[in-house]
Amino acid sequence: MTTYLLAGGGTAGHVNPLLAVADRLRERDPSAEVLVLGTAEGLESRLVPERGYELLTIARLPFPRRPNRAALRFPAGLKASVETVRAIIRDRSVDVVVGFGGYAAAPAYVAAQREGVPLALHEANARPGIANRLGARFTRFVGVAFRGTRLRGATWVGMPLRPEIERLDRFAARQEAQRVFGLAADRPTLLVTGGSSGALRINDTVSRSIVDILGVGWQVIHVTGEYRDAIDDPRLPGYLLLKYCDRMDLALAVADLSLSRAGTSTVAELTALGVPAVFVPYASGNGEQRLNAREAVEAGGAIVVADSEFTPAWVSTELVPLLSSRARIADMAARIATVGAIDGTDRMIGLIDAALAAGPSRTAG
Repeated sequence: MTTYLLAGGGTAGHVNPLLAVADRLRERDPSAEVLVLGTAEGLESRLVPERGYELLTIARLPFPRRPNRAALRFPAGLKASVETVRAIIRDRSVDVVVGFGGYAAAPAYVAAQREGVPLALHEANARPGIANRLGARFTRFVGVAFRGTRLRGATWVGMPLRPEIERLDRFAARQEAQRVFGLAADRPTLLVTGGSSGALRINDTVSRSIVDILGVGWQVIHVTGEYRDAIDDPRLPGYLLLKYCDRMDLALAVADLSLSRAGTSTVAELTALGVPAVFVPYASGNGEQRLNAREAVEAGGAIVVADSEFTPAWVSTELVPLLSSRARIADMAARIATVGAIDGTDRMIGLIDAALAAGPSRTAG
């Protein structure tokens, strides 16, 4: 029996690929033990137990970015976390550690290196996080979701996707999607979403521009987000306003064009399924969402517009002409499909198997 310790979490970009890999490992070998290492505060604290996995937690320990009191406490905190993970590795007879970035990943990487346990990791962002930059020093089994990711030892594997996305046949599911959402079969569909928490700029601009969008013959599924106040529903024919969509697989099956943020999971799913996109990257952070979208844009399958520029005027001068050109959108669909991979989970599993077969990638200390 093989025991896997999957480390990572915090955001959906870390947790979703972790769970996709966990599910495939369990599906492939029901006798395998799959443990997850995370924090009590991250998204994993809810999603991992819900999926039936044992969650082991360590303290949330952000990397210090400036010299202050927290920076002085960091070495002792990291040492304590590493020792906790080393004890887990020994006590649970862990055969391989697999990291996905986030607060729990760095201590796991150091612990694996010191215990002489094989290590593999996956980087979901185009711009690598601090934890994975550290982990890449300890192993040559480094999978990345984007081909242009600059990370030591990087091998492109794509993004491990949710099973319902990985197995989605868009053509076969389209008719069911039209029935579920009450959409017309003879009109193209724009899918608008800002993620589970919503995107204020996207919600506001689309709601103010909906008459123009519907006026060029399109229908719209607009997912406003769970944690944003819902916008007023004008109850226009062809405009479906949802606070949350529990069948995103069907929404993606019926989408002829997507308008969304450029988070890792979103970009990975759209490129894997061949759904052309208009990306409105999240304005805060270090610009990683714009980098996530870069390959799709360079391939000609997506357009990027800055959050501050995504206004009703932009919709009128740029989006409406795009919606009016079905030939251009069809060309974008063909181009974006060349970027993604539907088999990212299996590719990452292959990397983990290779790490197990090779043994420790660096000298244990």
